Amino acid sequence: MHEGLLPLFPLQVVLFPGADLPLHIFEERYKEMIGEVLRDRQEFGVILASEKGVVNTGCTATVDKVLRRYPDGRLDILTRGRRRFEILLLNDERQFLRGAVEFFDDEKSEPPPPEILKLAVDGYNEMQQLLSEAGLPAGETTNPQLSFRLAQDIPDLALRQLLLSTRSEAERLRHLAGFFPGYLQKQRRVQRVRNLAPRNGHGGFPEQA
Repeated sequence: MHEGLLPLFPLQVVLFPGADLPLHIFEERYKEMIGEVLRDRQEFGVILASEKGVVNTGCTATVDKVLRRYPDGRLDILTRGRRRFEILLLNDERQFLRGAVEFFDDEKSEPPPPEILKLAVDGYNEMQQLLSEAGLPAGETTNPQLSFRLAQDIPDLALRQLLLSTRSEAERLRHLAGFFPGYLQKQRRVQRVRNLAPRNGHGGFPEQA
């Protein structure tokens, strides 16, 4: 489905559908863009910017709330991810980038195997425990896009972009089930070092006098 030119916001961020994203708008071109988005109550696209340029798969966002307006026109806004899209053509006629896009959703596929779902959810719950956050409520395992919720606190941009582009919930959960063990092993190691570091300057226990 093609719906004209979508304003695009390249960021070092991968936004998922349903996820919140706070933004501080300070560049003139993006003040203009968000001003039009607010005026027309429209979506804009968040796309991952890299050294090689921008990726061709992103997620639209809407402005849920203007948190603060500054005298010089800067804005603090809270946005929420909506729809995934692929860029068909980029347009740079305006100060900000726009694109002809095609929206997409998941293709019909088999539900994830129970063991894959369990591995992904268990990995998420352990990650939340390490972050001192609450685990997944039991009723949310039926969410048809649960994978995006499970991946929300994962900082790995490459994995996040892979999940955003994948059109199968079962496949996304497989990616997460394979990712969590190695990631959690590293996080546990980091946590141990942090716990030991305050005791002395060398990461071990202080010597007894």
